[in-house]
Amino acid sequence: MTNRPPGAAALDGFSTLLVTEGDDRIHVRLNRPEVRNAIDQLMVDELHAVCAELERRPRTLILSGTEVSGKGVFASGADIAQLRERRRDDALAGINSGIFARLAALPLPVIAALDGYTLGGGAELAYAADFRLGTPRLKIGQPEAGLGIMAAAGATWRLKELVGEPLAKEMLLAGRILDANEALAARLVTALHEPAQLLPAAHALANRIGAADPLALRLTKSAFSAPREAHPLIDNLAQGILFESAAKFERMQAFLDRKETGRDR
Repeated sequence: MTNRPPGAAALDGFSTLLVTEGDDRIHVRLNRPEVRNAIDQLMVDELHAVCAELERRPRTLILSGTEVSGKGVFASGADIAQLRERRRDDALAGINSGIFARLAALPLPVIAALDGYTLGGGAELAYAADFRLGTPRLKIGQPEAGLGIMAAAGATWRLKELVGEPLAKEMLLAGRILDANEALAARLVTALHEPAQLLPAAHALANRIGAADPLALRLTKSAFSAPREAHPLIDNLAQGILFESAAKFERMQAFLDRKETGRDR
C-alpha cells in the first residue's frame, strides 16, 4: 500500500471491496462471495468513494471479482433482495446507472478482469470499463427481463455500441448468455486468459497504459467519448494543450535521441 497524501479518501475499510493501491493504478476486487458479488447499495457507495479518489488523483483502475467454491465470479448481478424492495423513485434515482456512468467517465482507463458469472448489473458494470479481459469460464449476459425488469444501467445503449444491434437485442430481449468464446468473437472481451493469468494480464495491460503520458491519455479518452458533432474541434483543442506540455517536448526529444544513436532499432 502507498502512503496516502492529505485529503485522500480512505480505501482500506470497505465491507464489499478489497482495494490495493499503487502509484499508477488501483485494483478493486468485488468481495461479496456469499452472494456471488451481487451489487448492493453498500457496494455502490464504496465504488463512489473509489471514484472520488481516482478523480482526485487519476490512476488506472482494475476491477475484478472473486472465486467462489472453485468457480470464478465477477458479479452475478444486482442484489435481488434489494431490487425486490425498490420502487419507482429508486429507479428514477439511477442508483446503478449513476455509479457505472461515473466509472466510465474516470480520467484514466478502467480495466475489467472478468472470470465466471458476469450477469445483469455485473455485465453492465463491465460494459462501463474501457477494456474487458476474460477467462474460459466467462458467462456474460442480461437476464433482467426474466425477472420482470429491464437492464437499465447502461446495457440498452452501451451493449449496442459494443456488439451491434442484432446481438444486443438477442441478449436483452431473448436472454442470450454468451460464453467466453462467443464474447471474444463479438469483441465484447479483447482476450481470454486462464484464471491464474487473468490478473497478471490485467496488470500487464495497465503497465502498457502507464508507459504513456497521463495527460495525453486523459485527453484522448475525453475526445474518444465526445459526441460526433464535437469533432474535430475537441481534437484540435486537446492537441493544442498537449503541444504546449513539457512531457511532449521531453518524450519527443528522447525519441529523437534514441533514433540518432540507433537505439530504436
